[in-house]
Amino acid sequence: MEILRSPDGCNWDRNQTHQSLLPYLIEETYEVVEAIESKRYSDLKEELGDLLCQIVFHAQLAHERSDFDINDTIDHLVTKLVRRHPHVFGERKDLDPQQVRDLWEKAKIASGEKDSVLSGLPRSMPALTMAYRMGEKAGGYGFDWSRPEEVVDKIQEEIEELKHELKSGAETAREQVENEIGDLLFATASLARKLHIDPESALKRALDKFHRRFEAMVKEVERRGGRGDDYTVDQKGEIWQELKRRS
Repeated sequence: MEILRSPDGCNWDRNQTHQSLLPYLIEETYEVVEAIESKRYSDLKEELGDLLCQIVFHAQLAHERSDFDINDTIDHLVTKLVRRHPHVFGERKDLDPQQVRDLWEKAKIASGEKDSVLSGLPRSMPALTMAYRMGEKAGGYGFDWSRPEEVVDKIQEEIEELKHELKSGAETAREQVENEIGDLLFATASLARKLHIDPESALKRALDKFHRRFEAMVKEVERRGGRGDDYTVDQKGEIWQELKRRS
């Protein structure tokens, strides 16, 4: 990377900044996620390399400003890993995964790394993922449901509150309806967390499934010699259920 950024290197690489590289950093991250979610582990090696390239690129830009280099980044990471695992590098304790997560959240506050329990969540994070992580952080502070069934009750409560706002029919209720939908989504993400399911991945799988079935339904309508407008919603629903049974 140092060669690519040098006067004898590449004009494109020399022209990049932290800001200009952001789309590539995000793209490479999602490609890693896609390789893992689709279990294409043969591709994961390449995708991790592409993501690492972005990390090295940003570190090189910082090195050129004399801020830090890649070795400083790795040293900082090692120090953090040791600090966050006192049960391994200090007095050994056999902690379960949830206890370890709770320990991490407390260690972040104690070390001054974070100034509050919920700090450190980037606002650009997808909302469902943020809901998951925010619930984890609150849980580490001891503010959480004990069982998934309790979250189901909360979801049902939010649905009833949403129904109430919809029945009111008042124009001023729109903002409150939006609030209730937000509460419902947050509660649903919390249920996924209690069941150790990533809500973002679960939603993506549901969207993929819907996409496949919807395309199959459209093709079935066309196979029968019709168009979408020729079929009622109920008729399309019957085709949908038929395709669902086949799959």
